[in-house]
Amino acid sequence: MPIIKSAKKRVKVANKAAIRNSKTKRSLKGAIKAFHAAITGGKKEAKELQSKAQSALDQAAKKGVMHKNKAARKQSQLAKAAKAAAGAVEKPVKKAAVKKAAPAKKPAAKKAPAKKPAAKK
Repeated sequence: MPIIKSAKKRVKVANKAAIRNSKTKRSLKGAIKAFHAAITGGKKEAKELQSKAQSALDQAAKKGVMHKNKAARKQSQLAKAAKAAAGAVEKPVKKAAVKKAAPAKKPAAKKAPAKKPAAKK
């Protein structure tokens, strides 16, 4: 236990922050687990749970509990999982290459044969 008054205060403040951060982490984990349970169970409320999980990720990043890039990556993973669960992920069908018919060529204008110069005697 610290002896200096300011060090004692820092211990109190650090404990408060640790409690606040653990609550944020706990709610984040709960939101993500609920979302994954919903998509594996095929529930219709998965979209709503996805938005709650993404909101929890934003809040964790804002409070400094999680790095902003990690939060963005997790949000991307949630969106990808939701899309896959909805059956929207299908292999794109390649369209057969349709060859366009070459435009009809205009008939070449026939030139009159060149006149031969008169032969000189």
